[in-house]
Amino acid sequence: MDRGRESSFLAESLDDSADVQEELRTTSMDIRSTRVCSTGSVPRRAHVTAALAKDFALWKGDCANFLDVLPNEPIFDLIVTSPPYNIGKSYEQKTGLDAYLEWQEAVIAKMIPRLRPGGSLCWQVGNHVRGNEVFPLDIEFAPIFKKHGLRLRNRIIWQFGHGLHNRKRFSGRYEVVLWYTKDGARDDDYTFDLDAVRIPSKYPGKKHFKGPNAGRYSGNPLGKNPEDVWNIPNVKSNHVEKTSHPCQFPVGLIERLVLALTKPGDLVFDPYAGVASAGVAAAVHGRRFWGCELSKEYVLSGVARINDALRGEAKYRPHDKELHDHTKEKLAIVPEGFRYAK
Repeated sequence: MDRGRESSFLAESLDDSADVQEELRTTSMDIRSTRVCSTGSVPRRAHVTAALAKDFALWKGDCANFLDVLPNEPIFDLIVTSPPYNIGKSYEQKTGLDAYLEWQEAVIAKMIPRLRPGGSLCWQVGNHVRGNEVFPLDIEFAPIFKKHGLRLRNRIIWQFGHGLHNRKRFSGRYEVVLWYTKDGARDDDYTFDLDAVRIPSKYPGKKHFKGPNAGRYSGNPLGKNPEDVWNIPNVKSNHVEKTSHPCQFPVGLIERLVLALTKPGDLVFDPYAGVASAGVAAAVHGRRFWGCELSKEYVLSGVARINDALRGEAKYRPHDKELHDHTKEKLAIVPEGFRYAK
């Protein structure tokens, strides 16, 4: 990690208030490591031009306004985000599904021209629920991305162990990551580094039993393909990454995408950055990062987390860490009288 890059971090505030500027200035241990520009309600071209030279930028403001001021040319190597689901969380205003998709389509239309040919877009979504009826958002978004000519490479299932318990339907324990690429010079002209994200094989000692390789190990020494069902814990109260954000993106989920779909030095963009989990993944692995976020509180948290990562002090759960074995805990013992008591 090149710790000298910390000085290139830019936290861009779109709030004129002095208290916001002062909090942003003092977020880092080294005050000089964070520059703050106050630009009113919309980014000014001069400040965006300055940001273009920065490795890390986190803007407090609407991503559509930020995109409008960027050059209308390919900039991003990876766009990765988990947009608001339109389910009434504290950081969003719930609206009808059609209006929500119309808003999202307008933002997506601004991003696609700024994605490099051969670049990737990863859209992580769950379900919109209305009157106990479920609308899978990946199904709703697919026609939008298809309209822009993006190619779906994987529909990744993110499985996690904790969440709300439902009484009128089966409790949801997965969400979806849609991985698209933008056409390059050739059909297969996009970044995919499988070796960077291999995980331990189920049977590493398995050998070929016939043919010219008989007796040799049949698996890849680096491990196996992680496949398209990923069991990565979501961020709950006792998670090492937990902040004040109610629906925080686990760094490990983005880490796998960053490692596989980008190269060192590439630019990662998150239009709905939250507490900058994507920025942490980028910083840990030598990529650059720009993000947008409306909440002052989350911007402050994101700045601190990225600076920690740039100093080599990031607290996060890696994508390839083994799952915790809950069966060994006392709480896993079934009390007498329960159906499955021994």
